[in-house]
Amino acid sequence: MSVVAKTPSLVGMYESIKRIREFEETAISLFQDGIVPGFTHTYIGQEAVAVGVCSALTPGDRVASNHRGHGHIIARGADTSRMLAEILGKKDGYLQGMGGELHIMDASINIIGANGIVGAGIPIAVGAALSDQMQGNDNVTVSFFGDGATSEGYFAEAMNLAAIWRLPIVFVCENNMYGEFTPAAEVCAGVIYKRAEGYGIPGVEVDGQDVVAVRDCALEAVERARSGGGPTLIEAKTYRWYGHFYGEEAMIGSYSYRSNEEIADWKQNRDPVTLTRQRVLDEGIAEEAELARVDQAIAEEMKRASEFAQSSPLPPAEQALDFIFAEPVYGPAQA
Repeated sequence: MSVVAKTPSLVGMYESIKRIREFEETAISLFQDGIVPGFTHTYIGQEAVAVGVCSALTPGDRVASNHRGHGHIIARGADTSRMLAEILGKKDGYLQGMGGELHIMDASINIIGANGIVGAGIPIAVGAALSDQMQGNDNVTVSFFGDGATSEGYFAEAMNLAAIWRLPIVFVCENNMYGEFTPAAEVCAGVIYKRAEGYGIPGVEVDGQDVVAVRDCALEAVERARSGGGPTLIEAKTYRWYGHFYGEEAMIGSYSYRSNEEIADWKQNRDPVTLTRQRVLDEGIAEEAELARVDQAIAEEMKRASEFAQSSPLPPAEQALDFIFAEPVYGPAQA
């Protein structure tokens, strides 16, 4: 039986994009105050990709995220208070403060994990899709990764297996033009979405700043996967506003791999928050007053999330060795 995702309103997609933006800006503020341990890999600038793709999914579908994954998780409906608590390493976080900002997950909404290793989430997603296929259900898995991951062996191996087994999976490459501090054009051969041709599966490029275009593209790929047609590779062209991690300038000094003009152009002309908001207004779907209420509600949500995270206790020291070992699924080996 075919399953179709419920169509969200454009206002709803704007709200989700805005929520991701405000969450990341709240995390940045806490980092600037010295409250966030380590660095934070912000998703600002790429919000329309997560929202467009996740809006094409049903509750049973699964998402495998990456190190820049806050947007994917929020787009699936995660609790922003528990997410922020996890980023601060607090007991009330999703992983009791032991995962940190790179490893947030929520199995209850079928987020099967973010991953701090570039490309490592791709084969995990393939495993999830294989599990669904073997169980004969209608679920689809989406794997998010960046342009840098397409140069990893994980990518090639996973694409090959998914193609030959016609697995219900959608590969989403968020090409933000840079792998850490290196321009993708210097290290990534050819055109990413065209690599799908070598595996005999569809590959498509989409404007990652246009949430409607992303959703339309994702809907087609998800339906193909759900109906037994196998995987699709989507390359969403997008841009991260900040560095590989926020505050990287303190580490790399005066070295800059991006021009100020390039950054300003994307911020001024290709901001997914501004573009989506203007589309809502231009199409007469909502007025400024309604969007202002949405903005205010999100601002209040982030204030509560920040207060919750900061007031949450740190995990006790004796928890350090918990959650490391698991009981064997099939019991001890028989002699």
